[in-house]
Amino acid sequence: MPEHGHHEESHSFNRDVIAYIHEAAERGVYDIRGMGAKRRLPTFDDLILLTASLSRYPLEGYREKCVTKTVLGARQAKRPVELAIPITIAGMSFGALSAHAKEAIGRAASAMGTSTTTGDGGMTQEERRSSKTLVYQCLPSRYGFDPDHLRQADAVEVVVGQGAKPGGGGMLLGQKISARVAGMRDLPDGIDQRSACRHPDWTGPDDLTIKIQELREATDWEIPVYVKIGASRVFNDVKLAVKAGADVIVLDGMQGGTGATQQVYIEHAGIPTLPALRQAVEALEEMDVIGQVQLVVSGGIRTGADVAKALAMGADAVSIGQGTLIALGCNAHHPAGPGGRGADVTEEYHALGTAPGFCHHCHTGRCPVGITTQDDVLEQRLDVEEGARRLSNYLTVLTLELTTLARACGKSNVHNLEREDLAALTVEAAAMAKVPLAGTNWIPGESGG
Repeated sequence: MPEHGHHEESHSFNRDVIAYIHEAAERGVYDIRGMGAKRRLPTFDDLILLTASLSRYPLEGYREKCVTKTVLGARQAKRPVELAIPITIAGMSFGALSAHAKEAIGRAASAMGTSTTTGDGGMTQEERRSSKTLVYQCLPSRYGFDPDHLRQADAVEVVVGQGAKPGGGGMLLGQKISARVAGMRDLPDGIDQRSACRHPDWTGPDDLTIKIQELREATDWEIPVYVKIGASRVFNDVKLAVKAGADVIVLDGMQGGTGATQQVYIEHAGIPTLPALRQAVEALEEMDVIGQVQLVVSGGIRTGADVAKALAMGADAVSIGQGTLIALGCNAHHPAGPGGRGADVTEEYHALGTAPGFCHHCHTGRCPVGITTQDDVLEQRLDVEEGARRLSNYLTVLTLELTTLARACGKSNVHNLEREDLAALTVEAAAMAKVPLAGTNWIPGESGG
């Protein structure tokens, strides 16, 4: 018989860790990839909604209306953003995404009455035309930043950090720096681009106040100013952003995705969306600005149930990125071509060393379904009209699920969902979200059992 433990795998140095060390020792470079964290993290699945029965009166879904209208940025802007639904599209750049993908996103968002966001690298005219409501990002890199484009936008979002890489800058590898992308960003063709991790215009929140004032003056105080932070030191960051004058806080949790960054950021930096959202709400409550400053949460929002739970915890809206790409056909066997389905591209995933359902190779520019590429041939695989149809369907389902759950909780407006409508399924989720463990009145660290 083999000696006991002869084939027992080490927990700390398991086969994945050993493979990582061997790879690092062989190549001497860190891994870069796209998408979001793959490790097990607490999510909104760890919460449940306490729907109506005898003690609450549910609404009839087929006869009684449930309002989804959402207003963002009324604190100081003359022209706040008015949306039909509380589900927005996160910032994803032209460069990270193909022009076809950006246009499809704009069309779908416009059809649903919601907003899109430019991402790094500036705004294309196709994006402005297709997006009824467009948020223009101001990032540390300043790539493509144009005051004339800023004045065409419906809101401006100052990006301090991103959930997938808080404290780190973005990346766009040379294979995605096409002539058009390079021209927009004032970069040489085909050369790797690294964005700065901090804005050159300020070193602290007092300087941010000045920057926000400059943006307001440049837009004649017409449009709202958002401030986006990656979830890390959330409580203080939210308070500082509000004090600096933000109309809207955009909070991006650890499950947020990226086009390309170091894997060590994606898996080991920041905190999950669930506790980050609770901390942000507590900061707004302490400053007594609930209802004045809106909170948009992103990072791992997938379903209408996620949206409902985020709103119940105190968010005013959500923003989706990875879900948007998957709706367009990311990780599918077939591109969203004309007629709804293109040729099977499974072998092209295999050539990347992956398979449909497992691909995180956005950084390579070789996206088999034409979404995260600047290759003219690959881009044609994403049909704009079909992509817009698919994304519109996805947003419709999220909205239907949201209103279904809100009605079941007795709410005639989705923004009336509240923390009292939630319970947690695990002790960890109860502690992070500060809602009772299901079947009890116990919130770990706050009240007796």
